[in-house]
Amino acid sequence: MLFLTGDTHGDFTRFRSDIFPEQKQMTKQDYVIVLGDFGGVWDGSKEEQNWLDWLEAKPFTTLFVSGNHENYDLLASYPIQSWKGGRVQVIRPSVFHLMRGEVFTLLGKTFFTLGGASSHDISAGILEPDAPDFRRRKKMLDLQGALYRVNHRSWWKEELPSQEEYRHAQETLNAHHHQVDYILTHCAPTSIQTALSRGMYQPDPLTDFLEQVKESCQFQYWFFGHYHENKVIAKKYVLLYEQILELTP
Repeated sequence: MLFLTGDTHGDFTRFRSDIFPEQKQMTKQDYVIVLGDFGGVWDGSKEEQNWLDWLEAKPFTTLFVSGNHENYDLLASYPIQSWKGGRVQVIRPSVFHLMRGEVFTLLGKTFFTLGGASSHDISAGILEPDAPDFRRRKKMLDLQGALYRVNHRSWWKEELPSQEEYRHAQETLNAHHHQVDYILTHCAPTSIQTALSRGMYQPDPLTDFLEQVKESCQFQYWFFGHYHENKVIAKKYVLLYEQILELTP
């Protein structure tokens, strides 16, 4: 069994057995995939560790691609290993981060992964915590109810892939002759994002790269999160948020 869902932001209550009863028939050879903004690697707190232990105790294996709301400094501290044909970071023995530009074989099907997205809640900018006027600016923005983030505290430039990650993704797709069964990302290709948001969200290097993937790659379905809706666009682009969708290969 394999299920997909959208952004969890560190809140995993949707995986309670009364909400997600299908897990009663699952084992560690079955998977639940979070399509970015996993949020379980955020502050390293005791509460967060307890939630990760809670996920580890579940009968299924939890997988996630990265989003724009992840602590990339903390995520980088986790070990990397090969698993199911690609590279993962091991958060718990059965909680894995599916790294960027990889292809995994799960239940006999291939999945290309490329996490990341641009944050849209930063219209007031990114504050540097070591700036002399940090406290004053933060207080002012808080009073205004402004949308801002703090570098290395609530925002990381690694929310978008590096040039090396783009190159690796391209090499991986080349090696698979641009043909996979499914694509898993956090944000959507530029044309799908534009259709979804009616132009509210602007293209960026990642959405443009995904647009190239869209045009060059053969696949059955593309699953993504980020936009906090449950919706199907152009028949094979599936946006998920709180819904848990079973994929039946």
